[in-house]
Amino acid sequence: MNNSTILGNSNLKINRMGLGCMGMSEFYGSFDEIESTNTLHKAIDLGVNFFDTADMYGSGANEKLLGKTFKNKWNNVVLATKFGVMRGEKGEWLGLNGQPDYIQKACEQSLKNLGIEAIDLYYMHRQDPKVEIEVIVGAMSELVKQGKIKYLGLSEVDTNTIRRAHKIHPITALQTEYSLWSREPEQEIFEVCKELGITFVSYSPLGRGFLTGAIQSREDMEAGDFRLNNPRFTEEAMKENIKFVKVIDQLAKEKDVTNAQIALAWVLSQNNEITAIPGTRKINRLKENLSAFNVELTKNDFQIINESMPKITIGNRY
Repeated sequence: MNNSTILGNSNLKINRMGLGCMGMSEFYGSFDEIESTNTLHKAIDLGVNFFDTADMYGSGANEKLLGKTFKNKWNNVVLATKFGVMRGEKGEWLGLNGQPDYIQKACEQSLKNLGIEAIDLYYMHRQDPKVEIEVIVGAMSELVKQGKIKYLGLSEVDTNTIRRAHKIHPITALQTEYSLWSREPEQEIFEVCKELGITFVSYSPLGRGFLTGAIQSREDMEAGDFRLNNPRFTEEAMKENIKFVKVIDQLAKEKDVTNAQIALAWVLSQNNEITAIPGTRKINRLKENLSAFNVELTKNDFQIINESMPKITIGNRY
């Protein structure tokens, strides 16, 4: 299995398993900045060079953490950040904004948080329904002309939106949730990405930790963990969705690997360009995830997965 690729419509070479940094500043219960910093340094030592953040993670705190950690290491980093989801000073949610003046200000704030002059990959995190995609991508392309960003990405959009955006300015990456319990992108998105030369980036490839088998009940999550409000993590949903974990468990035992390694190997095996960005704050989990490159899934394994996995996941993604 190839462990590197060129990001679509760019000259950026990345490791096909990046690191999602969201949980280092918010969302998944308690976090430790020293532990996160050590994990980020170790990731570079292990050959990871693709790091994913957003201006809304920790209301800017995540970008600042990466800026401080990578201060003298930017030559080893391909950084992706995002705009579009507004947060207040106290972390309150203020909705979506795709207005060109907001995009300009958001980019400049991200550059300041990160302490850099140009962002490698700048994503529209979610589309503001009040603003046409042509207007949003037009504003993003202005940032390219200004030298503030290098390449454009989109997140969680449909095929029509991807095509319309790509006509305004080449799109480099599309980020969407994709895993053994979230397979919707297979229906049309993969085909359009291949056609237009866009790299597909899978976020939450471990089903927000559920597919690893680490979360057996709601008691396994800390107070303040956003998954406690997620429809897939109600007691009723988890009782049904555990069927996914049982299939992964069986394959992992047969191969003497972990559930996470099976789930990640499956995502990476979909094609040679697909990239996954599992999130973790811990070095041991980082090493475990990267070892998924060594897991070989056979035709029989794929057949078992396709025949045994539930066809429906209980609970919406959000």
